[in-house]
Amino acid sequence: MKRLLLPLLALAAACQTTAPAPPPAAAPAAAPAAAARLTVAPDTPQRLAQLPRTTVDYDHALLSEKDRAVVAKLIEASKQIDEIYWRQVSEENPKWKAALAKQSLLSPLDQAGFDYFIANKGPWDRLKSDEPFIGSMKKPEGAGFYPTDMTKEEFEKYLAAHPNQKDELTGLFTVVRRDGVNFTGVPYSAYYRDFLLPAAQRLKEAAELTSDESLKTFLIKRADAFLSDDYRDSDMAWMDLNGSLEVVIGPYEVYEDNLFNYKASYEAFICAVDAPESQKLARYAKALPDMERNLPEPEEYRNPNRGSDSPIKVVQELYTAGDARRGVQTAAFNLPNDEVVREKKGSKKVLLKNVINAKYRQSGEPIAHRVLDDSQLSMLSFDAFFDQILFHELSHGLGPGLIAGPDGKRIEARIPLKNLYSTIEESKADVLGLWNIVYAQKHNLLSGYDENQLYATYAGLLFRSLRFGIGEAHGRGSALQWNWLREKGGINPNSNGRYTVDFAKFRDAVKALATELLTIEATGDFNRADALLKKYAVETDEMKSVNRKLADIPVDITPVFPAAGEK
Repeated sequence: MKRLLLPLLALAAACQTTAPAPPPAAAPAAAPAAAARLTVAPDTPQRLAQLPRTTVDYDHALLSEKDRAVVAKLIEASKQIDEIYWRQVSEENPKWKAALAKQSLLSPLDQAGFDYFIANKGPWDRLKSDEPFIGSMKKPEGAGFYPTDMTKEEFEKYLAAHPNQKDELTGLFTVVRRDGVNFTGVPYSAYYRDFLLPAAQRLKEAAELTSDESLKTFLIKRADAFLSDDYRDSDMAWMDLNGSLEVVIGPYEVYEDNLFNYKASYEAFICAVDAPESQKLARYAKALPDMERNLPEPEEYRNPNRGSDSPIKVVQELYTAGDARRGVQTAAFNLPNDEVVREKKGSKKVLLKNVINAKYRQSGEPIAHRVLDDSQLSMLSFDAFFDQILFHELSHGLGPGLIAGPDGKRIEARIPLKNLYSTIEESKADVLGLWNIVYAQKHNLLSGYDENQLYATYAGLLFRSLRFGIGEAHGRGSALQWNWLREKGGINPNSNGRYTVDFAKFRDAVKALATELLTIEATGDFNRADALLKKYAVETDEMKSVNRKLADIPVDITPVFPAAGEK
């Protein structure tokens, strides 16, 4: 593998010494000869078993025949988005994918290597902190967004010397490349144009087919945004979707950029709206301003201006692509991420019902039965698990948003927190989710389980996220929470190797951690965030021991979508 990877990387670096050009839409280069066979880790079949192929179907009564015709066009557009994301992970991915596809015919191990490559969108294991399972090359922290030989220090030094290029180089929608001795930021709309043009065309064709005016407006605006990199207007239109389809397609999350969390990855969710379930949840959105006022943070950090319009939808997944379909699957999301849109329109919380059910059955409940003491197993609640996911997404829209930067201008908290932001934000959403569920219980907005059941379920299933790996924002955030709760006495080991929740100490620990995370975001204090994560967001020997006991339980699922003709 080393012999194959190094020439490829040398070629990529050589290409970066000239002005960059968009990647061609042509077929990938021919696979390497048999002598350059890629080395697949011998335990790859066992790794693959951690993400079993799972059929994710939907209630077909939710969509009309016309809706399904629209969905077909949206899936075509999403496949173009998927191609972009492959390249955002690594420019070399298409070549490796082609080589592995041919090699997969040679042996069961090679077939497992190809399948796991597809599940991870590359040769790095997302469940094991991005360790390579094909070859031995370390994953570049900047993925495919930056030159692979660029260091964080080099980039920051260059920015300091060229402040006029800051927006160009740190923007969400630019790819950074070398231009001689300089760096240049190439707009996504230019760099990925060969994929965005057909994707935009499919969106416009879908718009022609739909009778849902809100969807038509969004699709046309989003098609235009693909070619302009100005997504704000279409984000506003997305907030107004009110039909039978929920469509997310474009560059959103910044997890893949482990250097700075500056660059957005492309993704797509094509979903059918479960209207009856969505209507049940609408009352929570009305309570968001009260929840904001109830946050455990100092008065000077309160953010009363965040939008209170926060629709909540329950949907069933039909198809996903790009960043939405790699490694561990998303159970819910909260968008848009644009703080200007959030302050004007709020944010929308979308729960993927069929995916949540699959996750709970496949890994959630089995894990809790091995982690919790027998005396507390009867307290497990699927409703509590579902609401944790819901209130996690609600809580992304609460707390600090735009904060004061060094020059007095308002900036997003992610800017000063850099590569630590994703972990801090995911942890904040987790603990505020618990805090806000208790608020909802006390104000008769939610019933069916009590506070103790909430904490027992959360503690029992926390290892579900811990197994995602601490190289991933959600997994690292879960490690932070577990170690914090253990230190504060909220979770305690028993002689039988399982754990019991001390409910009073658990509640106090949640409040203290929520205050710490809110303060970090409100101040944009990178050093404080770094110190917190270095102390708590680590995999301890105790956590490794528990994980070994869970080894035969799947970590998550690899979805198979019948709506897209997958089998």
